[in-house]
Amino acid sequence: MITGELILVRHGEAQCNADGVVGGPRTCTGLTPLGRRQMEIAAARLAQSHGADRSIDVLYAGPRRRLQESGAILSRHLARPLITEPGLDGPHHGAADGLRWQEVKEAFGGGPHAHPDRPWAEGAESWNGYLARAGAALRALLHRHPGQRVLLSVHGETVSAAHALMLGALPGPEVGLVVDHASITVWQHHRNALGADRWLLDRHNDASHLRCDRPGGGKPC
Repeated sequence: MITGELILVRHGEAQCNADGVVGGPRTCTGLTPLGRRQMEIAAARLAQSHGADRSIDVLYAGPRRRLQESGAILSRHLARPLITEPGLDGPHHGAADGLRWQEVKEAFGGGPHAHPDRPWAEGAESWNGYLARAGAALRALLHRHPGQRVLLSVHGETVSAAHALMLGALPGPEVGLVVDHASITVWQHHRNALGADRWLLDRHNDASHLRCDRPGGGKPC
């Protein structure tokens, strides 16, 4: 029996993503027109699949602008108030905020996960430090809402943090996850006939709603 759900939706394409720059809290300018369209499609799908018998209980978003804009679209479609949760903010980028990702990666020798215990820029946090911080925030939310369907508008990195929390292991530098814009990831809390509880991954990076049904495998909508 399913006794709760954690539903994570990555924000739609942001302008910082399109420009290839680090979109920290200082420089994030929100979603692109494509990103808003992606979120409208994702929100409509969630509204269709979560009717009266499977309704969303609570909706949270991190404070960064692209999360707030994505969360507002989810809120409108699902008729749930949007609650801002600071713990769902993305990694702290420090001096890298606003720089081009290519420049930051060249200086650091790869992405943040390449050296997971080192800050990737002055004033930034380490990748493992971020996973631990985000995991603690997710754990607190789950404890706050036992047995409920919790929907989150988050960064792709927060999806990685959720998997690390549920699986009890931090991903290594050679292992990562693909998390597309406006994709849906779902963890379900199950209780069996003997009363044992466990979290099961129902789906990861589901972006099928963003592809039109056309010959040849579909094209982006």
